[in-house]
Amino acid sequence: MSSDKDLKPSVIPGVTKLYLRVPLDRVGVLIGGRGAVLRELEGRTGVKVVIDSEDGSIVIEPPTPTTPVYNLLKAREFIRAIAVGFPPEKAWRLLEEDQVLIVINLKDVVGSSINHLTRIKGRIIGEGGKVRRNLEEMTGTYITVYNDLVSIIGDYESAQVAREAIEMIIRGRQHSTIYRYVDRAMREIKRRRITSLWLKPYNP
Repeated sequence: MSSDKDLKPSVIPGVTKLYLRVPLDRVGVLIGGRGAVLRELEGRTGVKVVIDSEDGSIVIEPPTPTTPVYNLLKAREFIRAIAVGFPPEKAWRLLEEDQVLIVINLKDVVGSSINHLTRIKGRIIGEGGKVRRNLEEMTGTYITVYNDLVSIIGDYESAQVAREAIEMIIRGRQHSTIYRYVDRAMREIKRRRITSLWLKPYNP
């Protein structure tokens, strides 16, 4: 019979590696002043991150065979968040339990017309950032627009609501309609969470 230890995914230092790339203008953000962000990422996740500042390629690897695969994946999500425009202070949220990163490539949705992309991004951001800020406050998520990417950080359910709201904006729905949808959806999530707390068995 296999033990729990046998069933856990194992890593092999020097063999197990995750690869990704970040835009060159985001490499400095990932490294941080005097390497502070990179050091904190390695310290909090227990992984090793190697950055090629020439082309933005990243290698994440475990320093020891006991490094959890989960930590490698969390480090990758943090780096992806930096790559799509989030500052480190918001990207750290992805190291917490049940937090996800959703990335919407506007070119995949609306095409490559610069005028169309600019108009859609303007509707998502809103005058002075008002629309994006409203959606963040209503859903409890972080939202950023970087180049032609719209990205969301939040717990799974709330991030899905924010994604649907952004897709409604892309489809041309009125902001007032979108806010009503978000308000209803978040009320339902809150109601479900409260109900699940009440239904949990009491274990003294």
